[in-house]
Amino acid sequence: MSDEKRKILVATTNPGKIAELRTLLGTGLQWLSLADFGEMPEIVEDGATFAENARKKALGYAKATGVWTIADDSGLVVDALDGAPGVKSARFSCEKEDNVDRIRIDHRNSAKVLKLLEGLPKEKRTARFVCRLCLASPEDVLLETEGTLEGLITEEEIGDQGFGYDPIFFVPHLNKTIAQITREEKNAISHRGNAIRKLEPLLYKLLQVG
Repeated sequence: MSDEKRKILVATTNPGKIAELRTLLGTGLQWLSLADFGEMPEIVEDGATFAENARKKALGYAKATGVWTIADDSGLVVDALDGAPGVKSARFSCEKEDNVDRIRIDHRNSAKVLKLLEGLPKEKRTARFVCRLCLASPEDVLLETEGTLEGLITEEEIGDQGFGYDPIFFVPHLNKTIAQITREEKNAISHRGNAIRKLEPLLYKLLQVG
């Protein structure tokens, strides 16, 4: 590899995800976001699994930009709901999100999960957050990793930190929901953080070989 920093596009406009990757994977790379490329074609996430969606986004944006691309797909998997919300986690309570506040959607999604699990005992409320990461070149998939975080679904929303399903996701060894811990504590145990940490040695080995 030349002395020039390898450019890697993170397939998001979310500055938080960029910062998380930069923190966990280091500054020896030049990180780009979709915002750096202006108008971009939308990649429809219509896969049946997190892996399919991450792979589709990574390959699609890598081909569109000519830059190595990292994409992720993540969500909540509830055992008692046969894996739902799964790949539909972000739109579990509604298919269309136009002109609807993200916080309102989060509450509606969580409320739907709680309603479906109503009356179910604690031992049957097992669930996990799953994150699938994919790194692709314009030609092919280069690396894939997966991270998970095991927990239980509460009977009501608890805590005001985080987003998404965090207020109803209880982590037994912390005795708290994800919405009751700091961002730093969340990054240390999160499904996305775990997937990124698995990616790190594989990425740098790939860069040394390339």
